[in-house]
Amino acid sequence: MVRVHLRVEIGADDDNWLAGVSTDFSDAEFKILTSQPVDDGVLELIEVTTSEGDAIVRRFDDAPEVRSYEVLHSDDGMVLIQLVFPMPSTYEARRSMEILPRFPLIIRDGWASGVQTASQEQLSKLTTELAAAHISYEILSVTHSYDSTGLLTERQREVITEAVERGYYDSPRGCTLVELAETLGVNQSAASGVLHRAEGRIIKEFIS
Repeated sequence: MVRVHLRVEIGADDDNWLAGVSTDFSDAEFKILTSQPVDDGVLELIEVTTSEGDAIVRRFDDAPEVRSYEVLHSDDGMVLIQLVFPMPSTYEARRSMEILPRFPLIIRDGWASGVQTASQEQLSKLTTELAAAHISYEILSVTHSYDSTGLLTERQREVITEAVERGYYDSPRGCTLVELAETLGVNQSAASGVLHRAEGRIIKEFIS
């Protein structure tokens, strides 16, 4: 799996009406804190960092795409708005690909950025579709991850965890191999063998 920080240019169409608002108020930051389907569309909680809160709220009044909204908080530098709007046509497609972004999702001056986790295949498919649709995007960072639960046996994990907790790998060491073996209730040779096999697996996985 990969964890990718992606920035995508969004158009001010029916699915991305908020892009038009963000372009008109290019200094404002629209932070989507949560988004979830409801009976009559999608409910979102948006924190807008801006000095033009009143003007932005008026845009919500005039937007036919907004079915309802409520200003939960407002001050000189921020407006917190909860709103409901129709389900975007791309929402189900993105959910079926299992690559919906993690929140918060940031929209600023017509660009959306966020972090999402996907397989390498899913990421490749997404970028291919963006390129085919002539949608500009930037990959700001990619972090690879893997499931390490199957890397060590239960016994190896137990011994390695005990060694780490007792400072066996500290410099200087917090305990000797003999002391670690005594804690585990085994002889020195057995403790050394388990550690050696576990360390070998960890190092090989790291190198690969």
